[in-house]
Amino acid sequence: MKRVLFKIVWLFLIVPALISLNAGVLMAEEVVKMAIFPRKPTLETVKAYEPLAQYLTSKIGKKVELLVYKDFNAFWDGMKKREGDLVHFNQYQYIKGHKELSYDVFLMNEESGSARINAAIIVRKDSGINNLSDLKGKKILFGGGRQAMQSYIGATQILKKHGLKESDYVVDFAINPPSTAIAVFNKAADAAGVGEVVLNLSAIKERIDVSQLKVLAKGDELPMLCWAVKKEMNKDVAEKIKKAMIGLKNDEEGKKILKEAEATAFVPATDKDYDLVRKIVKEALDEEY
Repeated sequence: MKRVLFKIVWLFLIVPALISLNAGVLMAEEVVKMAIFPRKPTLETVKAYEPLAQYLTSKIGKKVELLVYKDFNAFWDGMKKREGDLVHFNQYQYIKGHKELSYDVFLMNEESGSARINAAIIVRKDSGINNLSDLKGKKILFGGGRQAMQSYIGATQILKKHGLKESDYVVDFAINPPSTAIAVFNKAADAAGVGEVVLNLSAIKERIDVSQLKVLAKGDELPMLCWAVKKEMNKDVAEKIKKAMIGLKNDEEGKKILKEAEATAFVPATDKDYDLVRKIVKEALDEEY
């Protein structure tokens, strides 16, 4: 009798709990959270990537929810909580996220027909600054904070290679990399660290005359900004996302979505592609990933 009562209690208490748990798992799997690092201001990021989220929703049979962050610190706080299932990282964030948070790269951007990007130091053409040595004592603006791959890490490596220590110039930060180019144009800083591709962004060209700026020095060519998924993501889901994103370049709707994201394609990528990034980060920050 006691055994019968025990089974009844187990059925009424344990089984509903298991059903609830399984339902929660199913619900979680029905939503793929797509997190975007703050390369651009928040509203511009939403405008650029919401069409992609909607497109992927239509292609993979699951809702893709866009996650946008106000700055680099907020983004990284979210990633430490592993809020994103599909994440658009910069190169530094990826190698750090791969090692510490178990994210695996599977795609990278192609922009203006190239899947390569390099850091650069820019100044105004009329600044009188013609060599990196001229930057001693000058204010250099970096965008997005010390996590910014091109604007801070790549730019810092350029300066170090040419014998400039951080104590040799005045360091300041803008909220994101594009803001640094605008600040230099407006003479709010003597120089800026940027990804050279920033000078081609429509949001920049609409606000300043980029022909008044010049590249003082360039860094090594690196693989482009990347897309990664949680290591534990269902492989079929990850493959559907990958196939859909690669296929965007093949039809008119897809090309419009790419244009909003200021990309010309998404192309396959592997972790090994980012070994050069690891070298640059070691030289600039003395961090190993």
